[in-house]
Amino acid sequence: MIRVWFNHWFSTSYRLIELMKEDEKEEVYVIGSNRKVNAVIQKVCDEWYEEPCLDGEDYINYCVDFCREHQVQVFVPRRKMVDISRHMDRFLRMGVRVLVDDYEKIALLNDKAAAYQMFKECKGIHVPDYALVRDVDSLETAYASLKERHNDLCIKFVEDEGGMSFRRLKDHVDEYQSLCTYPGNGIAYEDLIRILKPRGTFKDMMIMPYLPGDEISVDCLNTKSGLIAVPRVKGASRDERVVFDEEIHNMCEIILKKVPLQYPCNIQFKLKGQIPYLLEINTRMSGGLQMSCLSAGVNIPNIALNKVLGREISWDVCREEHIVSYIEMPVIIK
Repeated sequence: MIRVWFNHWFSTSYRLIELMKEDEKEEVYVIGSNRKVNAVIQKVCDEWYEEPCLDGEDYINYCVDFCREHQVQVFVPRRKMVDISRHMDRFLRMGVRVLVDDYEKIALLNDKAAAYQMFKECKGIHVPDYALVRDVDSLETAYASLKERHNDLCIKFVEDEGGMSFRRLKDHVDEYQSLCTYPGNGIAYEDLIRILKPRGTFKDMMIMPYLPGDEISVDCLNTKSGLIAVPRVKGASRDERVVFDEEIHNMCEIILKKVPLQYPCNIQFKLKGQIPYLLEINTRMSGGLQMSCLSAGVNIPNIALNKVLGREISWDVCREEHIVSYIEMPVIIK
């Protein structure tokens, strides 16, 4: 039996845990924890704990103690993943395998500006035009410069997850009309300036062209048998189209040769015309990974679990085009 700990994952990890448990050779016993007492993933875990509100070194110490107390053999972190990677040696000394890549690699890729700068020099990778800003003066200068080359712009914080800070910049917003429609993720440029100006300096932000085409989310895992790369073209609703494209696959191979991640990651592109531009690289299993696994007939979570344990298992990818979606299913938690 392999004892695996998932700390504070999002709700769609419910299915990722189920997939990881589908092991042909031995039982996978999953321990889950979360700061949300009613997190739904507890229903698929064999043990469940509420996490304390800790940060920094205190949280790392909590994780080390938790692994020791609960005899964890494999740790699958999401919360404070970068910090945990920095302290990987503390877990390895206890015999705990951590399903996360080296700190230097994930710290680099989590800094979107540094990642863009690196991949700009890679032949075959399309990186969007961008500017880094940290105060209103630099923002106004960058906005004016980019506006000369691009009609439509957007902005987001360099350190971001799930596009939470993404805003499409609009020249003007009809405030009355905005009361009649869903606000979405747009913001008037003058409102952005008004919000940021009192702060003086702020966390690094990237301003860049808005890319109007499809978003392509590629779930990847490097193995000795080659690269697993399953691309999902995101639809306007819940449906996503899994379609294999050689240019996208080649771009993923270039990226993962430049930064050889060993565990599941998600590479995102967005189209402008027919050109796929690199958006970001998430160094963890994605929220939509279960759709890639279903369509391609490949169990990435279980392959990754075996890999961190030093085992290579065979796999095959179905390259047929599918449209995949998901449904809501009620679950009684208590």
